[in-house]
Amino acid sequence: MAGLFISSFSVAQQWIAPPGVPLKEYGVYHFRKTFTLDEKPSAFNIDISGDNRYVLYVNGTNVICGPQRSDVAHWRYETIDLAPHLHAGQNVVAVTVWNHGSNAAWAQLSLQTGLWIKGTGIASVLNTDNSWRVTENNAYTPLADALHITGPYEYIYAKRYPWGWQQAAYNDNHWQTAIVTRETGRTLLPRNIPFPIEKQQRFASIRRSEGAVVDGQFLTGKKPLIVAPDQTVTLLIDQGTLTTAYPEMQLSGGEDCKITLTYSEALYDKQTGEKGNRNDVEGKSISGYKDVFITDGGDRLFRPLYYRTFRFVELRIENHQKPLVISGFNSRYTAYPFEENARFSSNDTSLGKIWEIGWRTSRLCAFETYMDCPYYEQLQYIGDTRIQALISLYVSGDGRLMKNAITQFAQSSISEGLTQSRYPSNVKQIIPPFSLFWIIMLHDYQMLVDDEAFVKSMLAGVADVLTWHEKYVIAQGMLGKMPYWNFVDWPAQWPWKGTEETSGIPAGALEGNSSILTLQYVYALQHAAEMFRSFGRTKEAAHWDALATKLRTAAYNTCWDAAKGMIADSPEKQEFSQHANAMAVLTDAVPKNEQASLLQKIEKDESIIQCTIYYRFYLMQAFKKAGLGDEYIRLLKPWHAMIDMGLTTFPERPEPTRSDCHAWSASPVYDLLATVCGIVPSKPGFKAVRITPRFGGLQWIDAEMPHPSGKIKLHLQQKGKSLNGSVTTPVAGELVWQGKTMRLRAGGQQVQL
Repeated sequence: MAGLFISSFSVAQQWIAPPGVPLKEYGVYHFRKTFTLDEKPSAFNIDISGDNRYVLYVNGTNVICGPQRSDVAHWRYETIDLAPHLHAGQNVVAVTVWNHGSNAAWAQLSLQTGLWIKGTGIASVLNTDNSWRVTENNAYTPLADALHITGPYEYIYAKRYPWGWQQAAYNDNHWQTAIVTRETGRTLLPRNIPFPIEKQQRFASIRRSEGAVVDGQFLTGKKPLIVAPDQTVTLLIDQGTLTTAYPEMQLSGGEDCKITLTYSEALYDKQTGEKGNRNDVEGKSISGYKDVFITDGGDRLFRPLYYRTFRFVELRIENHQKPLVISGFNSRYTAYPFEENARFSSNDTSLGKIWEIGWRTSRLCAFETYMDCPYYEQLQYIGDTRIQALISLYVSGDGRLMKNAITQFAQSSISEGLTQSRYPSNVKQIIPPFSLFWIIMLHDYQMLVDDEAFVKSMLAGVADVLTWHEKYVIAQGMLGKMPYWNFVDWPAQWPWKGTEETSGIPAGALEGNSSILTLQYVYALQHAAEMFRSFGRTKEAAHWDALATKLRTAAYNTCWDAAKGMIADSPEKQEFSQHANAMAVLTDAVPKNEQASLLQKIEKDESIIQCTIYYRFYLMQAFKKAGLGDEYIRLLKPWHAMIDMGLTTFPERPEPTRSDCHAWSASPVYDLLATVCGIVPSKPGFKAVRITPRFGGLQWIDAEMPHPSGKIKLHLQQKGKSLNGSVTTPVAGELVWQGKTMRLRAGGQQVQL
């Protein structure tokens, strides 16, 4: 990859587009500019963007893709040095731009089809104007249905494809002259995150074949697959783990052969439709999104415009006239370039498997934004993102995607003051509790990253969200009836009911007086007050503190059920949940000396509504706060059960689940470091550290994690009530164990407590 530069200047825009086509509808277009250089340049910097998306080639080499996903008011461009790909003499820069139109992914916003390039110095030869040539690629037809909320898949008719169009030798005389468009309403901003990585990977195995005997050498590239005329071959191919990747198939011959690729996270039982153990294939079939490629007999490379998500791929080849030769079939893994700079190990090796699968889940749910899931929505939801961001910061130390997410949610704000629940998105959705978790995510960022100016710039938006909720506080001191979708979690008792507003919500969510919604508001108020106070805004902090006290007192007085010994979900006391009681502990609505016994009670009481995988994150935080962090290892049973089901990523919810990869379920990766190792910041910007290990029956733990100033490392052993080992930290702090506190200095030290 050529060098990436981030600039911050104001940009004058001159976009180009194909003539005579509707610029808001589906289309795939190729742009070319041929130019001559007297010598190979030392630098050739351009800014580039496209709408919806683009891929840039230089002299036939795929260089970058983009733009970084955002909205029209904050449209991103990339800055790239093309010099490494240029030479003296004739050169060609070629760009594919596509617009998915009405079939676009929900996460894709758009103004209209277009390409924009602005060069510096000699690179100004590439400035987009009517010297560029353009053609529409009519080989593409969108394959879309109601479920394709990630954008359409592709039907490619190879005989219509202008093969070789990226090369300098290609003759584009029959192409049209690009038109300069006059755009209003789009603001260009420089890319603020790194490019996704791409890495070649091989499939693991062929699990089933029909119509031919195909061995594993085909997948390693050592032996081609040859399909004779009038032969149909179907292969079920297993990647071994779920992945996000560009499938790539090198093929030749077989004119008018139909190749269908079906992508799926899992296989489905032919009788019940259930997924069952993900490793099993017997009696199961595949169902999922499809690409179709109709060959033209030439030597071709099939690669879709956008990456696909799959564990299983069914490759179905229907040949007719001439032999087809597939000389290679693999894929190129792609994701946000997080690096695994943390590690965790212990005498319980099963925790290593949870770490591995959780980190994979987190990686696959991050590309140009965080995403709830890579196979379905690919949307950046606040509820998911708050957990994802903690994982990625603890493991990689890279806070850029988190900062981008916080910014985008702020940019999504509606006139009433709430953020949208997911953004970027062309389908507006408002979940008021998610706006509250945006505030808590900002507090996470403040504690983990030294970026005071950014946090301070967000406080007006924080106040807007809190003020919106304050309008709905009723006389008895709880939140009354609120508009929009007040989603909390997906337990069986709060199922999907056909409309968002009535699904995934507890008692009191529709009528008012929900203890859960009220206490979630309290949770945000408490974090907000802490942030305001840290910037000297004591009057506002005092107001939020007082309001939090009023609300949590009202929730306790109104919803505490003495007979049951727990908080009810509403004053009617007909419904009880782990959710309400976890929040009661996190907000101190329940007296501190009663919190541990309350949590032990709700964990054992199966008659109350249980937290599913997502909300167990908050249940775990409540256990930790109440001094029950040693229970964490025992409470990981649901994750062990998922592994036993053959899952290679953690799913959206307990079986039966829709999505097999949902980042909110990867929270143990964070908690192995933050709860078991007990590593947390004790001052904003991680300028001090507190380490409170909670072994939960483990004999030893060994871990390290990135810190803004270096790495925190620990190796600790528990023997009875004693703790021995070593700790290295780049900042001062303290280690707390069994009521004893050891001061930590910056550097390494031995531990004996």
